[in-house]
Amino acid sequence: MPFLREPTHLLLVLLVLILLFGAKRLPDSARSLAKSLKIFKTEMKDINADEKRTDDKPDDSKKADEEGGTKK
Repeated sequence: MPFLREPTHLLLVLLVLILLFGAKRLPDSARSLAKSLKIFKTEMKDINADEKRTDDKPDDSKKADEEGGTKK
């Protein structure tokens, strides 16, 4: 974002945020945002780990279909 390159611009944005939301709500909002990001990251790691695990082991149902039988 090229318009936030100078420190005075950042201070202006912070001032506007404080005026809009108040000094009490900003830390609470930041905490809840941080918790949400942490949960999102852990869920993404779990999804990637699950995908990696399923890619590593062969799928028995595919083998059974290729052989013409069904695996029970």
